[in-house]
Amino acid sequence: MKIVDITFDRLRLDLDPPLRAAWDPEPRRHFDATIVRVHTDEGVTGIGSGDTMAGFEQVKHLFLGEDPLDIVRHVKAIETANFHGGSYWPLEVALWDIIGKVAGLPVSALFGNSAKSLRAYASSAELKPPEERVETALRAREAGFRAMKIRIDRDRIGEGVAAVTAVREALGADFEIMVDLNQSWRMAGDTAAATDLVRTRRLVRQLSELDVFWVEEPLPYADIDGFRALRADNPGVRIAAGEMHHSVPELLRYLEADVLDVYQMDVVLAVGMHRARTLAELAQLKHRAFTPHSWTNGIGVLANLHVSAGVGGGPYFEFPWDPPGWTPERRDFMLAEPVMITSAGELEVPQTPGLGIRLDEEAIDRWRL
Repeated sequence: MKIVDITFDRLRLDLDPPLRAAWDPEPRRHFDATIVRVHTDEGVTGIGSGDTMAGFEQVKHLFLGEDPLDIVRHVKAIETANFHGGSYWPLEVALWDIIGKVAGLPVSALFGNSAKSLRAYASSAELKPPEERVETALRAREAGFRAMKIRIDRDRIGEGVAAVTAVREALGADFEIMVDLNQSWRMAGDTAAATDLVRTRRLVRQLSELDVFWVEEPLPYADIDGFRALRADNPGVRIAAGEMHHSVPELLRYLEADVLDVYQMDVVLAVGMHRARTLAELAQLKHRAFTPHSWTNGIGVLANLHVSAGVGGGPYFEFPWDPPGWTPERRDFMLAEPVMITSAGELEVPQTPGLGIRLDEEAIDRWRL
């Protein structure tokens, strides 16, 4: 089998009104998606998505004519291409989709087959006052979720803590709450300094008293000593990070130094599926958790789900959900059906060969740029 072509559909769904994400200083006026298709001479096509694949035409020749099943070779080639400025992990997703289809197995089975479903937590996106956040938390519980992640802005800490407090009081001790401080990396153009260690330590102590399950991205990635200090100060709350960390050697250093309780590398945006599996298994061997970031679209959700379910990630899986603005229907506008949780609050792994992606070709034609 040989790769004969790699094609792209670049899509844009306009949003009215625009959405504001807690981590982004600019309002989001549309959802963008790039669909990657890897075509083979035997008629098997793999599908991926995640990053924009900008500039890939310059390195496309490195993959044409190669066997799509030679995944280690392709991962190494993607890493060398990424070094020069790209981020081409969606290609690896499409290759794993091919491998699963050829094997007649879901990709999760190729990654270890540890679970057929994972408990999902509702990952919110917007900054909402306490009363609105309680309302969405109640809706989340009605939908089946048993946990929610709430974001706190570094310039609105009091309001953020009040929102967490209100949700804890309204939903009780049986509903898990995670908190994301979004301080480890920056969107393009955001040059503001992260909250310093002293203020962050004080905030994490407050959140620990509210029985928060984990505090995510509390410091910049470079502050390894700061992460370790937070863990030492607050043994009652887990420290999570790594969602957009692109350096596998640095993540290995995190593991060696025992920096985090929860590792969150996104398989389509950060380190790829093959490398994420290795890092996840090493984390679990150290009795640390792996629960990946999944904020792209339904294809990215499925890629992360297959890896996480394969290696036995958890105890929760991130599911972007913050209606009325951030919904699965908007996120997955390119799919025949949106990826959804069950009434029991779990995300089931598709048991069809490959990743289980079903595109809506009419929607792709409508929203193609």
